[in-house]
Amino acid sequence: MKYLVLIGDGMSDHPLKELGGKTPLEYAQTPNMDFLAKNGLCGWVNNVPKGMSPGSDVAAMSIFGYDPKKYYTGRGPLEAASLGIKLKKDEVAFRCNLVTIEDGKMADFTSGHITTKEADQILKTLNKKLGSKDVCFVTGLSYRHLLIIRHSALGIRHLRTTPPHDITGKLIEDHLPNNDLIRRLMKESIVPLLEHPVNKKRIKAGKKPASMIWLWGQGAAPNLKPFKKQYGKSAAVITAVHLLKGLGKILGMEVINVPGATGFLDTNYKGKAQYALRALQRRDLVLVHVEAPDEAGHMGDVKGKVRAIEDFDAKVVGTVLSKLRHCGFDIRILILPDHPTPIKLMTHTAEAVPFVIYQSRVAGRKSQVKGFNENAIKSARLRIKDGWKLMGRFLR
Repeated sequence: MKYLVLIGDGMSDHPLKELGGKTPLEYAQTPNMDFLAKNGLCGWVNNVPKGMSPGSDVAAMSIFGYDPKKYYTGRGPLEAASLGIKLKKDEVAFRCNLVTIEDGKMADFTSGHITTKEADQILKTLNKKLGSKDVCFVTGLSYRHLLIIRHSALGIRHLRTTPPHDITGKLIEDHLPNNDLIRRLMKESIVPLLEHPVNKKRIKAGKKPASMIWLWGQGAAPNLKPFKKQYGKSAAVITAVHLLKGLGKILGMEVINVPGATGFLDTNYKGKAQYALRALQRRDLVLVHVEAPDEAGHMGDVKGKVRAIEDFDAKVVGTVLSKLRHCGFDIRILILPDHPTPIKLMTHTAEAVPFVIYQSRVAGRKSQVKGFNENAIKSARLRIKDGWKLMGRFLR
């Protein structure tokens, strides 16, 4: 038996007037996921424990089969692991976004999806201007980067930070960290960024500049048992997002990089499915993560989210289903979002999300579910309160 987990990040949502009272998942044309729902086992799962922030890091840890309440230390250390950075005991990793601030408000938490090449030039300047033996900026991908800082320089206890995607359009002054060093670094980044040649070119080209750094998601290195030891299965992960790559590395999973995987609406959906099927030849379980629906949700882009869901269904799920007869082994498939990213809110919520489990060579199973969406599955009796327990159930 082989196992495949397909994650449509932020795919779940609330009903929208623009879509005739339907959710994007309900409105979208998803014949492949609908087929799985009609012929599989459907239910609801809470991937975000009560009292925890509904971040992709917390939800992903649940999906991977680990209790966030027990193991979660922060987003930064997961992304550090993705970049091959082994944090020392006295080091803390922060997520460092390059953001656009206009009139004191968070105008764009992606700086217009700045390129990695542009961002790397900016990060090098920040290290010269603001870096020290205790403070180091590390280039990641696009607008997503890291700051590594020593405990002694920071004073991490009771430090509160806010994800920038939670405050789009809001005044930033009300959401700055309650730490003098971190606030100073953020504010002192403004002048060197606005004076940077990269931003001058972007402004001239009518693009949004990276006008400030935003620090959040801090944490020390987590202590997690490798997936193979925890569940007895070899595993691989496919994603464009450093957060999930880092979690995979920490768990001893193979991290597979797919050409053209961008973490945005233009990602290589089909390539992810193809690479996953190849990986199943050598691994017991493969997790495939697609970020696009979440990005559209954060932008409040209704059409973009519907398109991302339809692309996920046609190019990821559809590609997998088209190859099942010829793959040579039985596959059990789990499809789910990690959390909702409602268009109206433009950020994550901690609500339960729908899921479906389907086994390729089990004949005769027919459910009462008519499709894979929130409304069609609302009456499903199977409800998993602790999301991290779903992995064990899926593998059994």
